Amino acid sequence: MLDDTDRRILRHYQHDPRLGPADLAELAGVTPATCARRLDKMQASGVIRANRAVIDWRALGYEVEVSLRITLDKTQPRAFDEFMQDARKVPDVVEIQTFLGRVDLRLSVIARDMAHYQQIYRSAILTLPHIADIEALMHVARIKSDEGLPL
Repeated sequence: MLDDTDRRILRHYQHDPRLGPADLAELAGVTPATCARRLDKMQASGVIRANRAVIDWRALGYEVEVSLRITLDKTQPRAFDEFMQDARKVPDVVEIQTFLGRVDLRLSVIARDMAHYQQIYRSAILTLPHIADIEALMHVARIKSDEGLPL
C-alpha cells in the first residue's frame, strides 16, 4: 500500500508529470533519489500506469461528441466479444464502457461535424454486430473532467 510519502509524490506528479525528479522531490519533501526510487516502484506495481499526452480533439477540428448507449442481442453467445472486437476498430470511437443493467455498453464517438457523425453512424456504428437497441445522446458541455485523484 501507499504511505504518506507516496501520496505526496503522486499528488504533485498527477498534476504535472513533466516535473523532473529533483523538482518533484522538492515539492514532495523528499530527496531526488527517494523520489525516483518510489516512482519506479509505483510504476512497476501498476499504481502509475502511463504518462500520456492529453490532446484537445476540438483543436484538431472535432466539434461533435455523441454518447451511444447500446443494448446487445444477448441471445447470441458471443455478442459482447464480437461487438467489442469490431467497435475497437472504429477510429472515431474514443471510449468504450460496459455496464450492468438495461444498457450494455456506451460508446463515445467524435466527429468533425454532424454530416461526418452521420457518415460514421451509418457506415461504422450501425454495421457493428448484435445491436438490439441504440440511443444517441448529443454532448452539449463538459462540466467536469478531472482524472486527478484526491490524494
